[in-house]
Amino acid sequence: MFAAERRQLILEMVRANGAVSLRELARVVQTSEVTVRRDVRALEAEGLLDRRHGGAVLPGGFTRESGFPQKSHLATAEKTAIADLAAGLVEEGEAIVVGAGTTTQELARRLARVPGLTVVTNSLLVAQALAHANRVEVVMTGGTLRGSNYALVGSGAEQSLQGLRVSRAFLSGSGLTAERGLSTSNMLSASVDRALVQAAAEVVVLADHTKLGTDTMFQTVPTDLITRLVTDEPPAHDDRAVTELQALADQGVQIAVAGQSGGAAGADPVPAGRQPRRDMPLPGPRRGQVPGAGPQLRSATVLGEQSPGERARVADLRRR
Repeated sequence: MFAAERRQLILEMVRANGAVSLRELARVVQTSEVTVRRDVRALEAEGLLDRRHGGAVLPGGFTRESGFPQKSHLATAEKTAIADLAAGLVEEGEAIVVGAGTTTQELARRLARVPGLTVVTNSLLVAQALAHANRVEVVMTGGTLRGSNYALVGSGAEQSLQGLRVSRAFLSGSGLTAERGLSTSNMLSASVDRALVQAAAEVVVLADHTKLGTDTMFQTVPTDLITRLVTDEPPAHDDRAVTELQALADQGVQIAVAGQSGGAAGADPVPAGRQPRRDMPLPGPRRGQVPGAGPQLRSATVLGEQSPGERARVADLRRR
């Protein structure tokens, strides 16, 4: 296939889906991701699409948000690894809140194996993933259905969360930076996510490397309220993501890095429902966190608290 033909096909895929990963583009046009990345860069120079780490999207800036079908094709392997690792943070009998998103949907599928769990959510997809789990109780918020991501939003959703208190919240979003924290492109979704955060003693953000360093319109969780970030290891060429990870760690966010095999980089994978390692203490309670609320958990490599071997791995990433 000639370059012009490849680029026309790439453009048609992005226009049809809104967002497509480099891996999927390379599979369809039957070439390498390096070649596809070069094609995407050329199309971006013409103003026909926007590059994102790991994929390409329709041009649009801060106000554009991809729907669920488009998001579900981006960074799928990374989201699976993140969900595998995050599920190991949840213990039997715990009460948690889980926000809307494709990554949190993957997490919910794994939480179905954790007995005695109570999950509060505004996501129809999360509820559906847990619908047939015999030992998991699902509590849904009220609100108005937002069809693009199958989530309940609005005043009804926010009011139903008032007075709620759980051990931790698992949230995703459209972008994550050390300066602003977690953000999303929709005002109604951001407002509900803030209400979910207020209900939790700890906040765990699930974000693959394509979201690191990306800033979108509405802030949902400021950095100083994020207890832990579960992410995947950035590619060697992604200096922005590595720099953002270090900046988040410098601000006290614990960074758990998952491998695409489902385990943590530098640590053994933790099966869902089992208690993670406790070999390193968590820092003291962050602003908005109730002291002593929830178990003090540990599941993966944490930047800022590494062993010598772990520090060497992070240093190698930064050199790349």
